[in-house]
Amino acid sequence: MYAGHIHTMGGPAAYRGWLVVETKRHVAALGDLTDDEAAAVGRLTNRIAAVQKRVEGVEHVYAFVYGDAVAHLHVHLAPRYAQTPPEYWGPRLNDWPHAPRVTEAEMRELVTSLRRNLVRA
Repeated sequence: MYAGHIHTMGGPAAYRGWLVVETKRHVAALGDLTDDEAAAVGRLTNRIAAVQKRVEGVEHVYAFVYGDAVAHLHVHLAPRYAQTPPEYWGPRLNDWPHAPRVTEAEMRELVTSLRRNLVRA
């Protein structure tokens, strides 16, 4: 399994803490995983969500799969921070103009902190 921060996609910043979990073996979608892979994805997403709540103080972590743009399973983990207006909850988090964002350098610092705390969990 692999987990990493979503990229800036060529922009100056990305939504803070929006992570993706994916398998090392190529699978196109949910339902294509082996039972062991599905269990590993579930464990990792759960552990990451717990660390985001504990370390980042997020209020809620959404988990979802789009699967439209890339034919490879990516489980998105998007944290909702306490100040997020309800009209931006769920998959609209990134539409919030005042959403917390990170540059690539800040992203590396955040990922290092989350990884360090994930190992301790």
